[in-house]
Amino acid sequence: MEPEEALRRLGGVARRPALVRLGVSDAALRRSVRAGVLQPERGIYALADATTSHIELIRNRQLLTCITAANFHNLWVLDAGGHPLHVHQAKNGAGPGIHHGGLLLPPHPYRPVASLGDVLIHALRCRPWTEALVMVECAVGRGDMTVEFLLRHLEGRRNGKARAVLGWVDRGAESLLETLARTHFRRAGISVQTQFHLDGVGYVDLILENWLLVELDGRHHSEWTQVKKDHRRGNVSAVKGYTVLRYYYADVVHNPEAMVREVLSVLARRKPVKGPSR
Repeated sequence: MEPEEALRRLGGVARRPALVRLGVSDAALRRSVRAGVLQPERGIYALADATTSHIELIRNRQLLTCITAANFHNLWVLDAGGHPLHVHQAKNGAGPGIHHGGLLLPPHPYRPVASLGDVLIHALRCRPWTEALVMVECAVGRGDMTVEFLLRHLEGRRNGKARAVLGWVDRGAESLLETLARTHFRRAGISVQTQFHLDGVGYVDLILENWLLVELDGRHHSEWTQVKKDHRRGNVSAVKGYTVLRYYYADVVHNPEAMVREVLSVLARRKPVKGPSR
């Protein structure tokens, strides 16, 4: 394999042993350096468009993990602003970032990223429950991880907080907003069903106590066509005897206490007109 092709497979930056494992010879490496491949330091090779941050990961013998590796594994992530670098640091390393402990599984074979299992375990131990929950539920929901696996590796008193988060993991949510809203309501003692099907309306994000419908909108404004569709869905739901509340990203993520208070107020003032037809 040519050095440039091997480097692309490895994400743009690699140490010599990783390139050798892909069949790259030392002579080929010398030719590639003369042709323009970068050599930031002895034993490290990089394509011209490699980022400084990627080069530093390889130089410091670090792996991305926890919240920093969420995007690589296509996990749901809360838009809570920039996060500091979270890494697993090789022994005797002294690179920057928040360092996480040992690995249970081999890292990604070609990129400086910890395995999905280790990323989730580190997040459960490190991040606020909201961030960890949406990451785990995303992986569990698509079948890439199980709660049982994570529980087996989170025994002991120091992992009590992480196990508590796993107790709220469920299936059926189609977005991180559904996951968080459902969990906030259940923590308040409210009965919640996700993806409830209502004849003439379709699937509704959440139904609380069998009569209060909750629709959730993402962080961006919808197009007018979708707005009109949502209004019609709300009207049909009201005709059928249901009450509809709508919440947005800022409500669910940044002000959940007010959202829950509002829902509890509505539930306290009204008895259900009828139970959902199944």
